[in-house]
Amino acid sequence: MARLKDKVAIITGGARGMGAATVRLFVAEGAKVVIGDVLDADGAKLAAELNGNAIFLHHDVTDEASWNTLIETTLVKFGAVDVLVNNAGVLLFRSIAETAKADFEKVLAVNLVGTFLGVKLVGAQMVARKRGSIVNISSVDGMKAANGLSAYCSSKWGSRGLTKVAAMEFGHQGVRVNSVHPGGVDTAMGNPYGESRDDVNKRYAMVPLQRVADPIEVARTSLFLASDDSSYLCGAEIAVDGGMLTGQYYVGFPGAPGV
Repeated sequence: MARLKDKVAIITGGARGMGAATVRLFVAEGAKVVIGDVLDADGAKLAAELNGNAIFLHHDVTDEASWNTLIETTLVKFGAVDVLVNNAGVLLFRSIAETAKADFEKVLAVNLVGTFLGVKLVGAQMVARKRGSIVNISSVDGMKAANGLSAYCSSKWGSRGLTKVAAMEFGHQGVRVNSVHPGGVDTAMGNPYGESRDDVNKRYAMVPLQRVADPIEVARTSLFLASDDSSYLCGAEIAVDGGMLTGQYYVGFPGAPGV
């Protein structure tokens, strides 16, 4: 299929992990893609693999000038922007007591302020054309709490709220805004020590699907929201979490694995 035929997408944090999986999938579905990231070597290598269907630009999501350059280059190269995937993100494992103000602000700057700037600046281009789709990558930790993740949870809850407000302000102008909430995903951020998939899966034994996600499984949800298949979704939040938010098993109780 070519569900994104003739569409132009900007994907931040697109050089590796979920972002790279999303870039490859969008190109396979007919899109032209602008990859934004601070990982220059990875981003350039990915763009080179995609036979002119993607370009890479160094992009700092916390910098408004960088956003303006990204948008201007996209318009010059491809003429318009139809889809934005705000995927760039950072993770910090630290207790509240051990989290410095500067570290907290750094996480918010990338995960929340960066998303805000994308929504505001790319959204303005979409509103002018009365069409477009914005996909904000939040997290299951934007729908629940997690010890050691005060900055991350705060940023992802904020992204979730921003999505709702943008959906209200942009929806009546033809621009849909939705959020994706991944659970555990086997990426450099989610698996920083490069453990085997089997070892990572052991940590998800209490989740209904009992495994971590592959990045492509999250990318497929972003594709759905970017495409016209989701034409009546606006302000939606989709958990791609293997059932994590549904609940965790009580070992030995009826219905648990092995019982």
